[in-house]
Amino acid sequence: MTTWVGRTAAEIAAAVREKRATPREVVAEHLDRIERLDGRVGAFRTVRAETALAEADEVGARGDLSELPLAGVPVAVKDNLAVRGESTRIGSAATPDTPAAEDHVTVARLRAAGAVVVGLTNVPELCVFGTTDGVHGTARNPWDTSRTAGGSSGGSAAAVAAGLVPIALGNDGMGSLRIPAANCGLVTIKPGTGVVPAGISDGDWFGMSENGPLATTVEDARLMLSVLADTEFVRPGQAATRRVAVSLRSPLTGVVVTKPYTTAVRDAAALLTKAGHQVRRADPPYPPSLSLTSLAHWTAGTSVDAQTLDPRLLVRRTRVHAAVGRRFVAAVRTGKGREQLRRRLEPFFDEYDVLLMPALARRSPKAGDWHERGWLRNLMANTTYSPLTPPWNLTGWPAMSVPFGTLPSGAPCAVQLVGRPGSEAELLALAEQLEKAHPWRRIAPLEEAGAER
Repeated sequence: MTTWVGRTAAEIAAAVREKRATPREVVAEHLDRIERLDGRVGAFRTVRAETALAEADEVGARGDLSELPLAGVPVAVKDNLAVRGESTRIGSAATPDTPAAEDHVTVARLRAAGAVVVGLTNVPELCVFGTTDGVHGTARNPWDTSRTAGGSSGGSAAAVAAGLVPIALGNDGMGSLRIPAANCGLVTIKPGTGVVPAGISDGDWFGMSENGPLATTVEDARLMLSVLADTEFVRPGQAATRRVAVSLRSPLTGVVVTKPYTTAVRDAAALLTKAGHQVRRADPPYPPSLSLTSLAHWTAGTSVDAQTLDPRLLVRRTRVHAAVGRRFVAAVRTGKGREQLRRRLEPFFDEYDVLLMPALARRSPKAGDWHERGWLRNLMANTTYSPLTPPWNLTGWPAMSVPFGTLPSGAPCAVQLVGRPGSEAELLALAEQLEKAHPWRRIAPLEEAGAER
């Protein structure tokens, strides 16, 4: 009997189009795995078991499946994007439990491509922090369940890494795709501004938030991004030589990048050199004010998102974050800080095509009730482990997290690729070269670990 759990989205869609599998049997297998394993992972806030099977039958009943790039593929959706008939809770008790009347445009595009939404995934309250825990559940890293999956797309990343779905939808306002992808050994790309429809919360965190894919292969990330953007990101026919800058330093002064992440970057740089690229050590000219600019935008975005919610129903770290952000909202709205950062970094990206750097500074914090801890403790935990992603939200430029190497615990390590506006296809091509030269384990061995216990 053929099993579809653990297959890529591209493999599943091809099998469904060729009538070697039905959407119902594919979705049913994944729902069974969710039922067996999600209690240990905490990926889902809600699972749409009966509804997903009915929608799988609807996909199977379509006359011609040949034009469906995601035919029958189970997909998970981050719980800050509307799914028709389901509430959007954004990790909070302060949000209404009211079913959405319509799908978010990205969800609608996934459905139109033949995908089946099996559930909505856990997020930290209002998608603020880099640890996913709160009143609706705690998302753990399937490779090391003592650690958080990261945030804020932590539930979506955990679902894919655990093999509960082959792909998932998330979004990224200060690293919320790349942080959990790096923790959980996944490929993701935060597209540049305007590539994929945003429409996230109230104003997309001043235009910094972007929707994007979480996948186990570059092929699946490219496929899903093409659906989300309604534009095909074609693989280049011939690999071009790229000028690659390699940086090992944190953008934030005083935050040290630990050895596993610097080693991963060095090893990835060696592979790209061997592939014929022009690879040089070079650090972007980050301004000393970057830490304040990041904090201002991070907190101001939360302040706007929280303004219509009952503060008594928000957890303490969110309330404080929003209160801090109120004083920055007016200045952030001008866009001057972001424009100054872009102008400062543009000459660097005139000299180099791509920046290769660590995805994280250190492994993720222990999984736990971070939402019950103080704001400053959360701030420090987030800043010391994930300082390398926010600059690329501030600029609005595309950035990827790509699995590369392993941590001493055996969990995945990762590198980050950053490019100029419009370089999504270029970044995907480089990531694919890394994948081909240095393949990674795609799915965490949860069932084997369970058998050992």
